[in-house]
Amino acid sequence: MLNTMIYAKPISTKWIHLEETESTNTFLHNRLEQANDNEAELIIVSTDYQTTGRGQRGNHWEAERAKNLLFSLLLHPTFVPIRQQFVLSQILSLSIKEELNRHANGFSIKWPNDIYYREQKICGILIEHTLQDGKIAATIAGVGLNVNQEVFVSSAPNPVSLKQIIGKDYLREELLQAIVQRFVGYYERLQEVPDTDFSTAYHNSLFRVQGIHRFVDHNGEFAATIIKVEPDGILILQDTNEQIRRYAFKEVSFVI
Repeated sequence: MLNTMIYAKPISTKWIHLEETESTNTFLHNRLEQANDNEAELIIVSTDYQTTGRGQRGNHWEAERAKNLLFSLLLHPTFVPIRQQFVLSQILSLSIKEELNRHANGFSIKWPNDIYYREQKICGILIEHTLQDGKIAATIAGVGLNVNQEVFVSSAPNPVSLKQIIGKDYLREELLQAIVQRFVGYYERLQEVPDTDFSTAYHNSLFRVQGIHRFVDHNGEFAATIIKVEPDGILILQDTNEQIRRYAFKEVSFVI
């Protein structure tokens, strides 16, 4: 449910749509370097097609032209302590997951911020921070959400789209507006109370949060249960030998 609290100073937004671009993250990085970032507190850039869209770990994000939701957000969360920057990933992934919940059941957040439908990936998020003078000077968050694409030809193992799940086309613009509305609600709440804890909502939304599952790290595969994700994004697991394991991003993966 959307947060209904009324804030005295709602953040200003600017919307930009491009028919084609290298990537929406790159577009915003260039805009940031050109010092055009002060025109709004939140800039949203969407596109019909990315020529070099990136996912996590440097992977290419497959997206058929004008079929999916490809967008990035630029904001300046200087009020968020650097050690708590993971909260921005939490509220963005929650915003997307909760909006998708309106259309079907079975969505979850695969740590740290992929969105899954059951055992298939529907959305990837790439978040990049610029740090300056001990603060988060800027955050650019890129999102690729599979909406109306029906055939995937890349080597990605488990993609799925909203149309494949529901069986109908969706208006991408309406989905984008709804996701951004949810995100702004979370973000304004965080501005109002910077130490707001979203960890419970995030934890309850996690992929494979119940039971014992297979993971792999640099030592190989092992079985474990998710205990929690700490405020800095560290994943805490307990393996079948009752050993507690701590992992930063890219140090461990789910066996899919």
